[in-house]
Amino acid sequence: MTGPVPFDDGFGEPDQLRDQLRLLLRHRVAMALGVALGLLGGLAMALYDAGTYSSTSEVLVRAGADPFDTVNVPVDNQISMTTEQQIAAGAAVAVRAARTLGQPDSRFTALQDHLRVTNPAKSQVLRFEFTANAPQRAARGADAFAEAYLADRRSRNDAAVQRAVDGLSTQIAALSRQPAKDSDNSAEASAVQSEIGSLRKRVSEINSRDTSGGDIVRGGAVPARPSGPGASTLAVLGLAGGAVLGILLAWLCSALDSRVRSAREVRAALGAPVLGSLPPGPREDDALLAVGRTDGVRVQAYRSVAFRTGLPGGGCLLVVAPRADDGAGEVAANLAAAFAECGREVVLVDADPDAPGLAARLPLVPAAEHTAPETSLPEGGVLVDAGSAGRFTLRPGGEAGRSPHTDAPRATDRTASGTCSPTTVVAGRPLLEHPHALAAAQHYDGVVVVTGRGTRRDDLRQTAELIGCSGVRLLGAVVDAGHAPAVLRRVKPRSRTESVLPGTQPAGQHDTLTATRG
Repeated sequence: MTGPVPFDDGFGEPDQLRDQLRLLLRHRVAMALGVALGLLGGLAMALYDAGTYSSTSEVLVRAGADPFDTVNVPVDNQISMTTEQQIAAGAAVAVRAARTLGQPDSRFTALQDHLRVTNPAKSQVLRFEFTANAPQRAARGADAFAEAYLADRRSRNDAAVQRAVDGLSTQIAALSRQPAKDSDNSAEASAVQSEIGSLRKRVSEINSRDTSGGDIVRGGAVPARPSGPGASTLAVLGLAGGAVLGILLAWLCSALDSRVRSAREVRAALGAPVLGSLPPGPREDDALLAVGRTDGVRVQAYRSVAFRTGLPGGGCLLVVAPRADDGAGEVAANLAAAFAECGREVVLVDADPDAPGLAARLPLVPAAEHTAPETSLPEGGVLVDAGSAGRFTLRPGGEAGRSPHTDAPRATDRTASGTCSPTTVVAGRPLLEHPHALAAAQHYDGVVVVTGRGTRRDDLRQTAELIGCSGVRLLGAVVDAGHAPAVLRRVKPRSRTESVLPGTQPAGQHDTLTATRG
C-alpha cells in the first residue's frame, strides 16, 4: 500500500517576508483598528492645535558684560549668549513681562510655560516665541518678553555703571584731599590734579555710554494661522503612525494566536503531511454530500484527498477531528462518495451515537428502490444516494439506549472486527474528548485528522501523540478552510427523533428505516 502523497500549499518557499505578510494580513481587523486609532489621534492633535497661536520677537544683544573696557577686545568675547538665554527665560524677566501685560506678579510662572527662548547658532540674537489661545495675545506676549528682557538688561548695565562711577568718585575724593596735606610740592600737586582730571573724564565717559544692551530687530506679529502642522499634515502623520500601530497589533495577535492558520502550521504541529486543503464551501444549511451531486473546486479537493489517502485496494479509514466538530462527518461522507465513484464497495460508519447523525443529513435510498444485490445490506445498514458517484452503505449511529459517553457503537465494533466491506470509512467522534475511539486501532489502516479555522496547535500535538501511542498510522490532515468549530456555530438543535429527510423514522430504529430521496 502506497503512502499518502503530501499536499503542497505553496508555503514551502524560503520567502520568509511573504510568510510574515500573510500572517499579518490574517488580522485585518487589528490593522484597521491601528489605522483608525492613528487617524483619530492625528485629528485630535489638529483640533487641539487649532486654538493655539505663536508669535516671535527677536532681540539683537550687544556686548554689555563689561561695556567700559572694550579697547582691543573682540566683541564675541564680551557676551555669553548661553547665559543671556537663561536670563531671558528666568523669573526676573517673566515678572517684568507680567507687569507689562497687566497681570499680577504671581502669574509669571504661567507665562513662562508659554515662552520658548532660542538662540540661532553663531549669532547674538535671542528669539522670544510666545504661545497663546488668541493671535493678539501671542503677539503681545512676545513683545512683552522682548521688552522685559531689554529692561532687565538695561537695569543690570545701569547698576554696573553706578558701581563704576561710585568707585571712581571715591578715588577722586581721596586725591582731592591729598594736595591739601602737601601743598609745598607744586609738582606733585600738579600731578594729582592731572590724575583727578583723568578720573573725572573717565566718569564722564562711563555716564555717556548706552546701557540699553540691545535692540528689538523684529516685533511680534499677529499670526494669521494656528501654530503647528496643518490638519492635513497631522492626518497624514496619523495615518502613518496608525499603520505602524496596526502592524504591531497584527503581529501581537499573530504571536498570541494559538490556532493553526495554514497547511504549513498544520504540518508542523501534527507531524504529518497535509492531504488536501478544502476551500470555503456551501452554507451550513445546504446538503452535506457534495461529491456526485454537485461540482466545483471543493469536490475536486475531496477527490484529491481520497486519492492521497493511499487506499487503492480497500481498507479501513478513520476520519476524526481533535475537538467537537462536524467537519469530520462531512469529510468522511464525501470521501466515501469519492471511493464509490471509483467503483469500490464502500461502507460509511457513523461512530457517533448521538442522534440524528449522518443518517439525517445524507440522501438515503428508500427501501422500495433497493435492487436485488442491495437487499442483502448488513444489519442496521442503509443506502446513500451519491448521485453520479453511485451508492454506498451507511451504518448510522445513535443506537437506542446507548449513552454518548460509552464506547463506539456496535456498528464500529463490527467493522473493526473484520466484517466490514473492502473500503470502510469511519466518521469518528472528537478524539481528544473520546480517546477510546482508538481502542480498535489495530483494525484501522490509517487515520485522517480534519482541522478547521478554530483548531489549535496544542490540540493537534495531543492528537498526534494519541495516534502515535495507539500504533495506528497517521496518514495526514485535511485542512477545511471554510469550516468553523461546532461550538461557534449557532445551529438549531434537533431532537433525537427528528430527521431532515421526509419519511424517515426516528433515529435508533435503523432496522426498519426507510426514506425518500431528498
